[in-house]
Amino acid sequence: MTALRIIFMGTAELSCASLEKLCRHPQFQVIAVVTQPDKPKGRELQLQPSPVKVLAQKLNLPVLQPQKAREENFISELRALKPDLMVVVAYGQILPQSILDLPPHGCLNVHTSLLPKYRGAAPIQWAIANGDAETGVTIMKMDAGLDTGPVLSMRRTPITPADDSRVLHDRLAQLGAELLVETIPVYVAGNIQPQAQPTEGSTYAAKIKKEDGQIDWSLPAETIWNRLRAFTPWPGAFTFLKAEPKPHLLKIWKIEVMERSGSAGEILAADKSGIIVACGRGAVRVLELQREGGKRLAAGEFLMGFPLKAGAVLG
Repeated sequence: MTALRIIFMGTAELSCASLEKLCRHPQFQVIAVVTQPDKPKGRELQLQPSPVKVLAQKLNLPVLQPQKAREENFISELRALKPDLMVVVAYGQILPQSILDLPPHGCLNVHTSLLPKYRGAAPIQWAIANGDAETGVTIMKMDAGLDTGPVLSMRRTPITPADDSRVLHDRLAQLGAELLVETIPVYVAGNIQPQAQPTEGSTYAAKIKKEDGQIDWSLPAETIWNRLRAFTPWPGAFTFLKAEPKPHLLKIWKIEVMERSGSAGEILAADKSGIIVACGRGAVRVLELQREGGKRLAAGEFLMGFPLKAGAVLG
């Protein structure tokens, strides 16, 4: 059997597991990798390749980096490669219809939610932030909409109390890669009928902004706990301690939910067992935190160098 000629499009770290899995599969031949242009990063603003480019070079695969996927020269390059199928995982640009129509078997996408729930940029974070009991991955055939294409396959996974967005990201990346290589041969053989997404139950997972990490102490304690896990490692959960001449920024790393009450944001107690902060409903015990420019510390260690008193207010 002739190997299926695949062009892979991806940029983020999430994409790497799928690219690696495709390259190891004897039925597939990855003929090119498309990724976003190198971006300036760090204080020196040096150009850094995407995680997918780094992996593609390691695998000795040709790399294409168009500024825009709509460029005619780029689309001509893709056409000349004569792919049977294209696979898109966290690429970061909307593809024009001329690309979607180019391969005989179309373009497949690995999306890290149970579509139609959480279409958009940040499905992993919002599933945790909203307290969902489970999430999963969907393999869909792409159309011109935003994550609206018909579904080929789906796999679920529970969201556990130990999951933050990094842990869940890594699990879903592997789950998506496994489901992708299982789905493609069955789909190409004509044994999967793509199913239109339900019209009900769709939600949009907006891109995470830095300010999403600021803790709103008027929320219930369990919601704050979910949001902290969702926004770890980025942008992180943070709050401010009122002080002169300016408030102190505190990054909160680890908390547990408690049954206590008080004014939202008020510190109810602070000792080596933790810092208890009242929420809109219930309270949380802060177990690990960090001052701006300082180290991540257990609450007891933190308090030795930066005492906090009951009655102080965070906000």
